[in-house]
Amino acid sequence: MSRRLSIALVAAVGFLYWIALYVYVPTLPTYLETKTGDLAMVGTILSMYGLWQGIIRLPLGIAADWLGQRKPFIIGCVFLLGLGTYLLGTAQDAHSLLIGRIITGLAAGTWVPLVVLFNSYFPPEEAVRATALFNFVGFSGRMLGTGVTGTLNEIGGYPLAFFVASGTAGLAIVVMLLCREKSRPPHPPSLGSLGRLVTRRDVLLPSILAIVGQYAAFATTFGFFPILARQLGASDIMQSGLVTFYVALTMVSSLLVTALVRRLGKRMLLYLSFVFTALGIGVVAVAQSLVLVFVGQALLGLSFGAGYAVMMGMSIENVEERQRTTAMGLFQALYSIGMFAGPWLSGILAEAIGIRPMLGVTAMICLVPGVLITGLLDGRR
Repeated sequence: MSRRLSIALVAAVGFLYWIALYVYVPTLPTYLETKTGDLAMVGTILSMYGLWQGIIRLPLGIAADWLGQRKPFIIGCVFLLGLGTYLLGTAQDAHSLLIGRIITGLAAGTWVPLVVLFNSYFPPEEAVRATALFNFVGFSGRMLGTGVTGTLNEIGGYPLAFFVASGTAGLAIVVMLLCREKSRPPHPPSLGSLGRLVTRRDVLLPSILAIVGQYAAFATTFGFFPILARQLGASDIMQSGLVTFYVALTMVSSLLVTALVRRLGKRMLLYLSFVFTALGIGVVAVAQSLVLVFVGQALLGLSFGAGYAVMMGMSIENVEERQRTTAMGLFQALYSIGMFAGPWLSGILAEAIGIRPMLGVTAMICLVPGVLITGLLDGRR
């Protein structure tokens, strides 16, 4: 199988995977509100996605390197995605929703072997470029998925989007079965090598920054922005459009990453990413109209797309091939802390002090550690 065909097939799997993972996301918070009116419980259910992918991703990376294969783990996780979304669509109470969201969290472990499998078709020095390209594919899937959520809700109610997700996951498995993975010698894990990997600054610092970035995204765009937008009069289609708008701008900025890094350097680009993320959240916190909510989303989308690609690429660019899946598992396991803490903590705060004050707190949680930790990175271009 040619290199180009292999790249195309893995890209197709990534595209379908993100459609299945996000086609129901724009109205998930408001769907949860129909099952429970407690914002803290809504936040807890949403947080399960981040918690369980955080638990699974590092062991998954270690297991893939140990076996010397990534394909079986990708297929297994995508199967879980189909199962979890089906359970979400048929859930009748908060407990069932919790279980479904846990399973989709475990399924999100797919991204670890998928990213590294895609990167394996490129030389190590092109890690940031390859990551940015694959992120573009993923963002394209997210944009298509989130773009049709409102329409699906109008056609068949909330459950239809979940059933579409299950079917798309099944199609992704079929495409993955067509892929041929280059065999690698098994690499048994050792505590010594894992310990050295975990303590490497070039792996650890981008991972910690990614925690902050994901905290911001899952407290806002994938957390409480849709609920605030609903309070300002947004329909299901407009909520869907709000998230799609965000994803579209992450695509644009991810495409510009290589040029921006050459011009500004990785560290300066990350500084700007966190500053504009905090600014976008602040704009939405004081917004009295949907127009300002969209302006805040624009700032968030542009900053997240650029920052995420840089952080992910930096986390593996200096890691040897035999440990790259483990390094990516570590990166994604750590940033999953933000995906869990974002909706969980913001849900507690929103219930206690209201959504708008919570967003102000979230902006500061993003800005201060983001800027301080970025200053510790290697500033070379």
